[in-house]
Amino acid sequence: ALGETLAKSAQTDALGANVESANQWAYFQARTIRGTVLKTAGEQIALEPNASPEAVKKQIEEWAKTMARWDSDPASGDGRKELAAKAKAAEAKRDLSLARYHHYELGSAAFQIGIVLASAQVITGIAALAFAGGALGIAGIGMLAIGLFAPHAIHLF
Repeated sequence: ALGETLAKSAQTDALGANVESANQWAYFQARTIRGTVLKTAGEQIALEPNASPEAVKKQIEEWAKTMARWDSDPASGDGRKELAAKAKAAEAKRDLSLARYHHYELGSAAFQIGIVLASAQVITGIAALAFAGGALGIAGIGMLAIGLFAPHAIHLF
């Protein structure tokens, strides 16, 4: 039951982190698109024949400030650089949770097969089944420990 609980928790964490990462990358992409639109507008306004040079310069400077803020805004954390960092952190959390999930699932499977073998030993009286069941139980504990303490130590999937 502990293995199943840990596996489900890791799976839920991975899904949540994946959604968070996707949201941050979507926001990053929106900022990039908005910046491109402002850059294009600045280039276009500079080419207007009847525009006042002072007004054009002032508008381009305002847009440049806005684009710089969109590129990096440590105060709000909504700049592209900050969004990319948040997205990468969410991806790392997702990857860690998925690594744990796989180890927990294998540990849980080892426990379940070990229980079946031990039950078969009770019915058949074959002692080797009890030893195999015990070995699988120990393997299950090992997989849970690897998932908990060093999920990237053994790459299974």
